[in-house]
Amino acid sequence: MVLQRRGSTVCRDYGSPTPEKRLRARFRPRLLGYRSFEDLPAGINLKGTPQPADRVRFLTDRTWIDEHGEQQFEHEIIDTMLDMINQAQRLIVLDQFLFNDLLTGGRPVRNICDELTTALVNKQQRIPDIEIFFVTDPCNTLYGGLRSVFFDRLIDAGIKVITTDLDQLRDSSPVYSLFWRIFIRPLGNTTGGVVPNPFGRTPVTLRSLLHIPNMKANHRKTLIADSGQDWVGLVSTANPHNASYLNRNVALQFNGPAVADLLRSELAVISMSVGRSPQVCHAVTPLPVADVTTQVSIHSEGAIKETLLTLIADTASGDHIDLILFYLSDRAVVKALTEAVKRGVDVRVVLDPSKDAFGWRKIGIPNRPVASRLHRDGINVRWADTQGEQCHTKMALITNLGTHEEPATSQLLLGSANYTRRNLDNFNLECDALLTGPSHTPALAEASTLFEEVWSNRHNRGYTVDYAVYEERSLVRHVIYWCMEVTGISTF
Repeated sequence: MVLQRRGSTVCRDYGSPTPEKRLRARFRPRLLGYRSFEDLPAGINLKGTPQPADRVRFLTDRTWIDEHGEQQFEHEIIDTMLDMINQAQRLIVLDQFLFNDLLTGGRPVRNICDELTTALVNKQQRIPDIEIFFVTDPCNTLYGGLRSVFFDRLIDAGIKVITTDLDQLRDSSPVYSLFWRIFIRPLGNTTGGVVPNPFGRTPVTLRSLLHIPNMKANHRKTLIADSGQDWVGLVSTANPHNASYLNRNVALQFNGPAVADLLRSELAVISMSVGRSPQVCHAVTPLPVADVTTQVSIHSEGAIKETLLTLIADTASGDHIDLILFYLSDRAVVKALTEAVKRGVDVRVVLDPSKDAFGWRKIGIPNRPVASRLHRDGINVRWADTQGEQCHTKMALITNLGTHEEPATSQLLLGSANYTRRNLDNFNLECDALLTGPSHTPALAEASTLFEEVWSNRHNRGYTVDYAVYEERSLVRHVIYWCMEVTGISTF
């Protein structure tokens, strides 16, 4: 298909709102950014159709502690992104949340941003006719308070850099958003501030810092590029961000019609941000797929939650749900997991201990209070044994037992979305990919192997520790977590 038309027709249709929803929508103050789904930009909240794929790769960024107590890592996601860029000849579309050199704190890091920028600039210079779109979040310039040397280089090379217009999205922190929309937003923002910057050396404006509590983001991490005569997509949990280089992450690379669905979703974000659909001159027509037993579908924003809850609800006694998560706080997801355990489903959860954030110390919220409830309800929980890095993975692997007639099947859902209210309830822009097929499919088998290695610390690699190590007993923190999740005034 040739994507040259304005807008998109792939947004989820929830049908007509109930009378109660109409009444609530009528009296919600639009100044706060509350909107019904119908008012959100076209193409947002995509629930994709399962599409066949025969070239699917499960990618990992692994960080662990060896038998000598030393930190080790094996990462492949960023290198795969660089390979996709180097192979492209016609079109590259990236959508990346964090892309800056802030928060390194003087620590030695891999200069991922420079590597990716150089690869894109070189590609544009070698092939002037190639189309490159780079979509990103305004947090990378502290909402207009900083210049980005990386974006300047991309723009100077003729690459289209699109900063997401977050004002088109609903506000997740209504109490603060009222103040921000009335008093801060009309002032705009500029570089050249004098306020100390907590994230770097360059001073910023007070307006930059006051924008931060109005929490919402384009949190996606995707890449689309041509590969020979075919097209390839990548949906990841990894940010190409210098300070994030040691984080644990996963990604899914795939071909087939789902790549066109992913592109449509990204063009909707661009259209939302610039007011018009970009003119993509190349026909994006993936090659025919041979293996129809493996399917990939694209899900964004609130449709991720709908898909996740459906996957959990469809499990039965003897099935398995294995999760590795950076944040887990959404109450509907927690409830669904506890109900699954009651049905006899084996549920195992690996959580980041919520203690490290680019050299800053966190207080264990939300994961530790949530884990106490999971543990109380009979769910097995282990903590990622992080040593400065983050367990930034967002992955759900669900295995349904087979029969004598049919083999076991698995569903792997991964991508940018944390399992929190902000990420799953149509506030942030998010994108996940769902891989479905027989459990012996290489990508699904590799995901299962990763989970078992992480859960059991195989091969003398220290990935996780027992639940008791970070068990949370503080009532105060439980109350803080509940208030943050309900009100949206939080960092998760």
